[in-house]
Amino acid sequence: MTTTTAPPEAVPAPPSLPAVPARPTFLGTLHGEWIKLLSLRSTWWVLAATVVLITGVSLALAASLDAMAADPVTAMALADTHGAELVAGGFQIGMLTIAVLGALLITGEYSTGMIRSTFAAVPTRVPVLAAKAIALSVLTAVVATVSIALSYVVTMPQLAEHDRVPALDDPHTWQVFGGTVYFLVAAALFALGVGTLLRSSAGAITVALSVLLLLPGALSFISLDWVETIVSYLPLPASGAFLGGGEDSSSLAGGGLGPRAGVLVVAAYAVVPLVAGAVVLRRRDA
Repeated sequence: MTTTTAPPEAVPAPPSLPAVPARPTFLGTLHGEWIKLLSLRSTWWVLAATVVLITGVSLALAASLDAMAADPVTAMALADTHGAELVAGGFQIGMLTIAVLGALLITGEYSTGMIRSTFAAVPTRVPVLAAKAIALSVLTAVVATVSIALSYVVTMPQLAEHDRVPALDDPHTWQVFGGTVYFLVAAALFALGVGTLLRSSAGAITVALSVLLLLPGALSFISLDWVETIVSYLPLPASGAFLGGGEDSSSLAGGGLGPRAGVLVVAAYAVVPLVAGAVVLRRRDA
């Protein structure tokens, strides 16, 4: 006699949910880029070097006021120099370290291959560059503000001896301080855009530092009208037109440019490489 067992009843499978593709938000991308920027040891070294260099150069300028006042040639130039320009005098050397940080922010990922993972998470790519630009701008602005505040404190004793302490209720003081922050941010974004285009740390740093610092000094020895015009449209002389000029005046540091034109020229150096980098970023392989 045989017995038959009934087959077990099939348990119905739970209803499956429709697959929803994961789409990273821009805030999530920005948060990730902020974490990557602050987690790098090189970032903190560069930021510390920026504060030390800007403060050190400003302190050296303030300490040399006695010697400058004793020399008839430099005394004449010193008479036309605002105290805020002495406080922010180290911003030019600060552009060097900030530009290095901006270039490494994108080229470092290319050198390690991490850029493939980044673009795999954000296939549209352009939000990555925008997030890097925002994070870099905020961090640069904070460091520049701290550097100016520290420079103001350490140079105050020397400036007070020559009645050069910039008044905080003077509009030109804030023109110089705000302009310094603005130009350092622009230098960082320029280097980021160049790094996006070249994808090489050495190449991006070389181009950025040449345009920002080396070319103005090298071309200044050529006394041709068209060369002098080109020099006036380089970032450093253009920034000098704003930092050293009044509201409607033109500065020798900026050649024929006025303060407002200097601001626009520097803005173009920050925006154009970033836009070009965004276009190239979408069209080429990682």
